[in-house]
Amino acid sequence: MKARRYPASNCLLALLVCLVVCHASATLCAQQSSMSAAMPEHRFTHILLDQFEGRTGVDSSELRWDGEAWHGGDTHRLWLKSEAFVHGATVSDGDHELLYDRPVSRFRYFDAQAGLRMDIDSDPTRAWFAVGVEGLAPYHFEFAPTLYLRNGGRVAGRIVSMEDLLLTQRWIVQPEAELNFYSQDDAPRAVGSGLSDLDAGIRLRYEITRKIAPYLGFAWNGRFGDAADFVRQSGQPVHQSSFVFGLFVWR
Repeated sequence: MKARRYPASNCLLALLVCLVVCHASATLCAQQSSMSAAMPEHRFTHILLDQFEGRTGVDSSELRWDGEAWHGGDTHRLWLKSEAFVHGATVSDGDHELLYDRPVSRFRYFDAQAGLRMDIDSDPTRAWFAVGVEGLAPYHFEFAPTLYLRNGGRVAGRIVSMEDLLLTQRWIVQPEAELNFYSQDDAPRAVGSGLSDLDAGIRLRYEITRKIAPYLGFAWNGRFGDAADFVRQSGQPVHQSSFVFGLFVWR
């Protein structure tokens, strides 16, 4: 069977059509890219009060808050985070952070964050440079490891993890844990080298609406190593178990 031959003119015409189509496609892609770049990024404001609760234990009662807010778009965001304990007129473990946030291209569900952390409470103030990531890890739990640096070669680290487990559309169980590590002791702030403290708990909340949910739960807080010695010397308990009740709010 003889191979079918096409006239040279037809081949040239086909090549010309391909070139025209390729040029048109490239021009369209360039126009779409320039339009996307020219379009302003929509900006939003998000506020979350994840923990606003009272803690009642055998030894004492205290107030705890842990919240965050951000403003920006899909690419650039400015974050504000704050947490602390209040016992009578004393504020402890006050941690307040101002961070720049940007998505990590190689990690689909994670953002990189960098900025400033200020320890402001009833104890001496400390300032840290912060860098870390925050996002959704496999099995749908939130994971946020952060590294902190300050003068004197001091280094600290924090790991925060939590997950929302839906029992129904309104009843949600949330286990969470926060671990803090330090390279050196800081006696005025009752901080010890190595694993300094752990705060963990489990909370059951009922969503009256998607944005408001009261909750009940159990929390455990413990100090370790030199941090435990500092707390013990001040007459405070090293480990505390508490019944918690509070409010989860976001907008």
